[in-house]
Amino acid sequence: MSTASNPPAGWLDTLPRNRLLGEFSLWSADLANLENEIRRVDQHVDLYHADVADGRFAPSFLFFPDQLARIRKLTKKPIHVHLMVEGDIVLSQIRQFAEAGADLISVHPENGAVTGEALDLIHSLGLKAGVVLRLETPVKTIAPLVERLSFVTLLGTAIGVKGQGLSEQACPRLREARLLLNAADRSDIILAADGGIRDNTVPALRSAGAETVVLGSLAFGDPDLATRMAWLKAL
Repeated sequence: MSTASNPPAGWLDTLPRNRLLGEFSLWSADLANLENEIRRVDQHVDLYHADVADGRFAPSFLFFPDQLARIRKLTKKPIHVHLMVEGDIVLSQIRQFAEAGADLISVHPENGAVTGEALDLIHSLGLKAGVVLRLETPVKTIAPLVERLSFVTLLGTAIGVKGQGLSEQACPRLREARLLLNAADRSDIILAADGGIRDNTVPALRSAGAETVVLGSLAFGDPDLATRMAWLKAL
C-alpha cells in the first residue's frame, strides 16, 4: 500500500468531534486542475471524499485508482472512498483503492450478501470501514453492521446525480440513525450527510445529527473558503 503521504496512524481519533467536519468532495473540484485545487483547499479540509461509480450501481463513471494514487501524493489528509459499484466488483475495487492510498472505504449494504465480506476485507487491509445508505434504503439496515463500522453516511438525494435538492426525508433519517447508533453504544461512529448540501440545508442537517457533511460546490465554488469554513465550524 502506498504510504507517500498517508495521514498518521490513529487519524480517525484525531478528527475534531466538537464541531462539524468538512469532508471535501473531489467530484466538485476542477478535475482538469486537480493538483492546484488540492493545494488551494487542503488547509481547510478535514478529510477528502472520493466517489467511485461504475455506471451501473450509480449513473456515472467516477474516479479511478490511478487518480487516487496521484491525489494521495498531494495530501496527508485522510481520503474517504465511497464505492458506488455493483456487488460483483466491490471486492476488487476495495483492493485497488486500498493500494492506491485510501484511508477509509465505504460500501453499500444494498450490494447484499457480499457486504460482510467487503467490510472484513477493508479491515484486513488495515483501513477504516463505513457504509453508505441510498435514500430509499431503511436506516435499520445498518443495525447488524454497527460493530464493524467507523462511518455511516446517509444520502440525502438520489445516488450519483449532482445538483439535486435535499430530500425532506434526510433530516428524519439522520435522527433515526443517531438514535440507532446511540442505542448500540456506538456514539463514536461518525454520522455523515451527503447530497443536497447547501448553505440553507447544512444547519438543519447539523441539528439532525450530522457530524460531517460532504461539501461539493459549497466548498470548491466559494471564493472565500476561509469564511465559509469558519461558518461551517461554528454550526
